[in-house]
Amino acid sequence: MRLLDRYLLRELLIPFSYCLFGFLIFWISFDIFSQLSDFQKARLKPLDVVQYYGVKTPEFLVNVIPIAFLLALLYALTNHARHHELTAIRAAGVSLARMALPYVAVGIVLSLGVFAINELWAPQTTDLAEEILSRHQPKRQSAAKKIWEHKLGFIAAEGKRKWFIESFNTVTADLVRPYVESTFADGSRREIFAERGAWTENGWVFTNVHLLAYAAGPGAIPSRQEMETFADPEFAETPELLRSEIKFSKLTSFKAVKKAQLSIREILDYQRLHPQGTTRDNVLETKLHGRLAAPWTCLVVVAIALPFGAASGRRNVFVGVASSIVICFVYFVLQQVALALGTGGYLPGWIAAWMPNAFFGLGGIVMTLRVR
Repeated sequence: MRLLDRYLLRELLIPFSYCLFGFLIFWISFDIFSQLSDFQKARLKPLDVVQYYGVKTPEFLVNVIPIAFLLALLYALTNHARHHELTAIRAAGVSLARMALPYVAVGIVLSLGVFAINELWAPQTTDLAEEILSRHQPKRQSAAKKIWEHKLGFIAAEGKRKWFIESFNTVTADLVRPYVESTFADGSRREIFAERGAWTENGWVFTNVHLLAYAAGPGAIPSRQEMETFADPEFAETPELLRSEIKFSKLTSFKAVKKAQLSIREILDYQRLHPQGTTRDNVLETKLHGRLAAPWTCLVVVAIALPFGAASGRRNVFVGVASSIVICFVYFVLQQVALALGTGGYLPGWIAAWMPNAFFGLGGIVMTLRVR
């Protein structure tokens, strides 16, 4: 069986490499034409464009790998069927399920590869690409404004601390006119109004502080205190948390959610820091399960391609190829529709993300079992 497995893998991996390279070139070429005006405005040189697409390639691979794998698998199966090799293999006592093991193994490897790309490389592509696009732009005030985020507000410490920051420097983590309201276990409250804030080894240090302390109970009159500097080591909110808040605050539409490159670790960290929940719970839950479900598209591709590519009989094999491609197109459309419904709160996030995989994967397995 090892000889047969090696033969099937060789006949699959060769067309897969061609399909992967071809689709990647096609994807990049299409993107170049759509982005050409932006490259001209950014005054990018040919080397800059090469670096730009070197950075964006991991993001493209996530979309290209399942499509290339589908076409390569269909080509390999129909080529075997055309030469009656599948009939000979099954006549030798090898079941279709056993014959499909090399394809399933490749699907698992590709799924793990897509998962690694999504987690390790894709989340950094957006920022790196923006840096390349802006490297030849003049240092104007508008460019400097990109460093600053304004009107940042969030709730932390399990709902016991509220932050509002007029301006936050995403590079140096400097704060301009921060306001922090803390509620303690005994019901007392404290409000901090500061002119500036900075992150140090010991935590946040506020300058020119006006502090109000409220005793527990309604209608308490606050005690007032003014200080040049104030620091509270209990503040667990780090600059990374503030940057995360900025990143997640921009998830206001399905287009923004789809474009955002968020890793599973970032989403879980954000949810851990907001155990009380946020207004973006549906978005985050859908994005989280979407990240978990997306890599397994490669296995769904195997389930879809097998019953059409390996079917015997007098039916034209290209009909099977066309049917499988149409089904995969419907699968990808349903995937996007389901994610949009999950983002909008019409479906639970885990159902929206896993439903296309479950429906088409199980459907492909049932059809494969019926292949004669």
